[in-house]
Amino acid sequence: MSTCVFIQIRCKPGSTYKVAEDIALREFHSELYSTSGDYDLLMKAYIPSDEDVGKYINDHLLDIVGIERSLTTMTFKAF
Repeated sequence: MSTCVFIQIRCKPGSTYKVAEDIALREFHSELYSTSGDYDLLMKAYIPSDEDVGKYINDHLLDIVGIERSLTTMTFKAF
């Protein structure tokens, strides 16, 4: 079983399309959207259950050039 997370990504000005392309090439995400508001991209990803979520995101996503900040929302089975 994996952990579903939503990651909002703020990009440096002018780099959103390049960041989105780099994310897509890594095939790390389930879904990726451009958004309005405080963050530029919204990504849905599934983290393997045997991985530490923060380390996994750091190792697989946050080294992409142009990412300025991220906000991760964990999900939990409610019902």
